[in-house]
Amino acid sequence: MGSRVRIALVLLLCSMTLCLIGCASAPVQEMSNARQAIAAADDAGASATAGTLMSEARALMTSAEDKLQRHNYLGARMDATNARLKAVQALEQAQKKQ
Repeated sequence: MGSRVRIALVLLLCSMTLCLIGCASAPVQEMSNARQAIAAADDAGASATAGTLMSEARALMTSAEDKLQRHNYLGARMDATNARLKAVQALEQAQKKQ
């Protein structure tokens, strides 16, 4: 094997390792962002004006917390991100109706 091929393989392995490490860490920031978005939507009265979205956000947050406990960090990250998005949509609906 040529030295260029070896260097390319080493770089590929290093980047794959870094990617896996990033995916394998607990989604602390995503969980925090989702909780804050849900709280902000609640404060704006989104439960009354966008109840379905808030229910979906809360269900996704519960799912994210369950997955976090089982060390399913990728699933928890995805659910927390989706919970935040639902809460933001609910907040926007609540703000339009004010």
